Amino acid sequence: MRLRRKPEFKRVDYHRHKKLRRSSWRRPRGRHNKTRKQKKGKFLMPKIGYGNAAELRGLHPSGYREVLVHTPSQLEEVDAESEAVRIAGGVGRRKRLEILRIAEEKGIKVLNPEVR
Repeated sequence: MRLRRKPEFKRVDYHRHKKLRRSSWRRPRGRHNKTRKQKKGKFLMPKIGYGNAAELRGLHPSGYREVLVHTPSQLEEVDAESEAVRIAGGVGRRKRLEILRIAEEKGIKVLNPEVR
């Protein structure tokens, strides 16, 4: 199954105010707000029907299931076919380089390979 593209839920009046970002959706609460009343032609609001299928929920956009790794030994339990690795933020440079080396040998995809 493919990941479906969800519609972009835009924040009401984002085009009027510079400080409002387009994608920072907040529920419209105004008494006369057309979006809250779901008038035709106004911004879309998130609803249950926009959810992904159960087998796709929680997947990374690349299609892999994400696994958080702190040590190189944790790479032994990772399935290279269906799982991708995200190296934890607290991991230092030396251990990060070792994780990257082992992941490359085993053919495991690393989601955040940049070395700080």
